[in-house]
Amino acid sequence: MTQDTQTDIGTEVTIDASGRPEPTDILDIVDELMVNLHEAKTMPLSSNALVDRGAYLTLLEKLRESLPDELRAARWMVREREAFISRTNEKARDIAEKARTEADEMVADSNIVAEAVEEANILVRRAEGDARRLRLETEDEIEKKLQRVEVLLEDIMTQVQTARDELHQARPRPPEVPI
Repeated sequence: MTQDTQTDIGTEVTIDASGRPEPTDILDIVDELMVNLHEAKTMPLSSNALVDRGAYLTLLEKLRESLPDELRAARWMVREREAFISRTNEKARDIAEKARTEADEMVADSNIVAEAVEEANILVRRAEGDARRLRLETEDEIEKKLQRVEVLLEDIMTQVQTARDELHQARPRPPEVPI
């Protein structure tokens, strides 16, 4: 494959052996590959085409070299984006799990508080019942003591009254003393 170089208004163009300009742009290379494929001879009794392997490999190498660095950078950015999304999703799962755990703990804590309040109410009601019972028992005991004191006081009053009555009874006159 012989190549000639021609300059056309500041642009360098390489001409291949078939007289066509050699492609330098990615789209030109793809167009050249397609033209070569369309013009290729077909194999007898088949739809397969005979192509010049060397020419195709040369065009494919040029195609690879012509790929812009931005394409590699874009591919790298896509990989980084996927890694970032993966890390972000993992963090989101961790945060959601922590939130679920905290919510479960809060529910458990509220259940504990509710149980504690219920038990406290039971204890208060029990203490109020015990206080009422003790007050009634104490009142009964005091009533018994007061009844005994009342009986004693009645006995004392009877004795006092008897003593007063005896005191006020007419006494015989004292005997007269001779003078």
